[in-house]
Amino acid sequence: MNLTYPRRVYTEFVTPLQHLKKLSSMLGGPNIFVKRDDLLGLTGGGNKTRKLEFLVADALKQGADTLITTGGVQSNHCRMTLAAAVKEGLKCRLIIEERNHKYNPQDNGNVFLFNLLGAEQIKVVPDGTDVAKEMEIVNEELKKDGRKGYIVAEGGGNDLGALGYVNGAQEILKQASEMGISLDHIVTPSGSGGTHAGLVTGFYASGSGIPVTGINVRRKKAAQEEKVYNIVKLARQRIDFNEEIPREAVKCFDEYLGPGYAIPTDKTFEAIHLLAQTEGLLLDPVYTGKTMAGIIGLVEKGYFEGQKNVLFLHTGGTPCIYANTSTILEHNHSYVETLVESR
Repeated sequence: MNLTYPRRVYTEFVTPLQHLKKLSSMLGGPNIFVKRDDLLGLTGGGNKTRKLEFLVADALKQGADTLITTGGVQSNHCRMTLAAAVKEGLKCRLIIEERNHKYNPQDNGNVFLFNLLGAEQIKVVPDGTDVAKEMEIVNEELKKDGRKGYIVAEGGGNDLGALGYVNGAQEILKQASEMGISLDHIVTPSGSGGTHAGLVTGFYASGSGIPVTGINVRRKKAAQEEKVYNIVKLARQRIDFNEEIPREAVKCFDEYLGPGYAIPTDKTFEAIHLLAQTEGLLLDPVYTGKTMAGIIGLVEKGYFEGQKNVLFLHTGGTPCIYANTSTILEHNHSYVETLVESR
């Protein structure tokens, strides 16, 4: 595979791949492993780091002095793009879309970090705004001031950003080999699409045959699978992989989405409490909480039957829990005991 694109390095180590022994035992299904990409470099960690290594390198190559990007009110991507800008000595402007939540500059979590890290501009727009157009407007404003902006795709969700998880797939395969385990399945949050697409491309191009399943956090199944597959087709070309990657390689579940983006379900909260109280692992209510709820649900349905080792990609998002503390704590703490008694 050709991965000769310019790249910055924001994580100077390999993130751990760990066996969740207590969770696996409690669920009575396959061995559940976790890839700790919540520990990746840049402020607060998370999967966007791998994408930004390629995207920011491209921005620097083009001579940009300002990064422009967009996301929801508690956007991990906005936080980490801003952190990358700080690290590179660039400015950063954010377009914050109020999807199901109003923006309050006094909020905790990522909103607090937007201010602490020193975003040059935070422009708040209502849900449904054409954010791509808004980013172009900001870019034009910079041009008029003699500056050069670089638009970072929402969530880093394009074919260039996906290269981060083509690399990530290779890292996972090497780790698993060194640990002497054979992975049968990968489960990832599926949102802006770049992480999911990069994993599909990386594992397919490697010839590993490991299936990747996405748990939707924003869109319904058909729309999300189409979005991810469109990125896969372009990412395949970027790495000069000539074989067609079949549409069937992209699979999502939307049963764990709930009412919409960043709206947790009871199952989301149960997963957050369960992982905290069994593995000391923090999940967020937007991405990883829903994904773990999906893994638990799929284990209970027998989706992984006959498979021994399943890997959960922890994409980070930890700062979001601090913007949702009261809501998380309101939910029943007895779920862990109930689960133990039912097994």
